[in-house]
Amino acid sequence: MATNGEVVLVGGPRDGDVVEAGGAGLVEIEVGGMVHRYIPTKQTRPVGEVDLLAYNYDGMVNPAGAEDGVENAETRMASPRADENR
Repeated sequence: MATNGEVVLVGGPRDGDVVEAGGAGLVEIEVGGMVHRYIPTKQTRPVGEVDLLAYNYDGMVNPAGAEDGVENAETRMASPRADENR
């Protein structure tokens, strides 16, 4: 296995790319205005003549921060039983 800090990305928009990670617990790559995250595994993948540590795709996040999703936290109603549990 190679020990030079290079890893291979598995899944996501950069599947198969080799990047320098230096043992980082998280690799973030910006693609199309969004940040794509990769996390280390204990698996290796052959790349050329060496086996590189594989970093699996962990999803995409908006660099501007969280956005409202299915429900808007400011307008949601409290549970009808919320007062009972106080």
